[in-house]
Amino acid sequence: MRADDLILVSVDDHVVEPAGLFENHLAPQWKAKAPHVVRKPDGSDVWAWNGAQIPNIGLNAVVGRPPEEYGMEPTSFDQLRPGCYDIHERIHDMNANGMLASMCFPSFPGFCGGLFACQEDKELARVMLQAYNDWHIDEWCGSYPGRFIPLALPTIWDPKLMADEVRRVAKKGCHTMSFTEDPQKFGYPSIHSEHWDPFWQACDEEGTVVAIHIGSGGGMNFTSMEAPVDVMISVTPMSIANCAADLVWSRMLRKYPNLKIALSEGGIGWIPYFLERVDYVYKQHKYWTHQDFGDKLPSDVFREHIITCFIDDKVGVQNRHAVGIDTITWECDYPHSDCTWPRAPEILWESLAGVPEEEIHKMTHLNALREFQLDAFAHRPRERCTAGALRAESPDVDLSQRSQLGGKPPREGGSGAITTQDVTTQLASAFATPAE
Repeated sequence: MRADDLILVSVDDHVVEPAGLFENHLAPQWKAKAPHVVRKPDGSDVWAWNGAQIPNIGLNAVVGRPPEEYGMEPTSFDQLRPGCYDIHERIHDMNANGMLASMCFPSFPGFCGGLFACQEDKELARVMLQAYNDWHIDEWCGSYPGRFIPLALPTIWDPKLMADEVRRVAKKGCHTMSFTEDPQKFGYPSIHSEHWDPFWQACDEEGTVVAIHIGSGGGMNFTSMEAPVDVMISVTPMSIANCAADLVWSRMLRKYPNLKIALSEGGIGWIPYFLERVDYVYKQHKYWTHQDFGDKLPSDVFREHIITCFIDDKVGVQNRHAVGIDTITWECDYPHSDCTWPRAPEILWESLAGVPEEEIHKMTHLNALREFQLDAFAHRPRERCTAGALRAESPDVDLSQRSQLGGKPPREGGSGAITTQDVTTQLASAFATPAE
């Protein structure tokens, strides 16, 4: 087996939503009230809605740029690689990367639809969220059947409406819904509350995976405003261990036997120790904490209910059996700054040295196709799904890095590490500058 023989299904990519996404999915009376794109005096494009504006943060869409230009500045669509927002160009970029299928998280609405949840008019919020989901399922994913795993946003302000939306989109072939690491950060009850039971039950009954992305609990965690931003970038994937602990010790994984939860972009290298630790805690402390897993251990419950994923994680792959070989999936993270485009097969192949072919197939595509209910081989024969075959379908994709700074230096003035304070100041400026 070679890198070209890999079949790659990515369970964590992202879409920069195109300006016209609401045009075909709203009744006439709602169109004037929809979010829309405006260009600001500084040349950046932002989404504007009810007085709020949401820029395309630089690190969300730097694919194709030289690494020296990575940063947090707001961007225009002109600065982005078209595959970020154009479905047809995305397919060509997927082919060039040897990638069969992709699941795309949202950008401007937030990972769990926070933009809509903040709207006081909840009927307007529901209409816009459903229109977003319809665009994502019918237009973005539906344009190329078998190439995308649909992902819906939740009406997070009302668990009963969440359950209704789970069932509505399931009828459209969408069996994944995004959620948050920590609903308390948004003013809602914790995941330990029965408040969410209608949602968990609907997901359990429909076979809908709950996808929890890093940073979905109210933003990234900073150790200090003076810390180099590298600190945040380093620890953010592993920070999802806190959510994993919440899930393992929660009541719902034992109450809803079919419930599956994906820890998106969290990596897998930390998981063996985490599982060792929760089993030790259970054996050592259950007599006074009153936890009861019956004849199972917490690690058993984790492997039965949790889907894991990695971008490039040699340690995690080496310890794959301690993680749980049937839980592991792969991701590319296009078009974010961590993504491995356009060399995903070659980069992944280095981590797969010595791994049996059967286990490679599980981690690269079989687990993902099963858990997220994508029948990719129904749309094209397996031999046309390999990295080599897909690359042959789009041989003319320009893979060269292109500067988008118009000759300006990537950083103006000063020296030393960029700090958390630098980043937050840039973000505040991007959100605060009035749009035209």
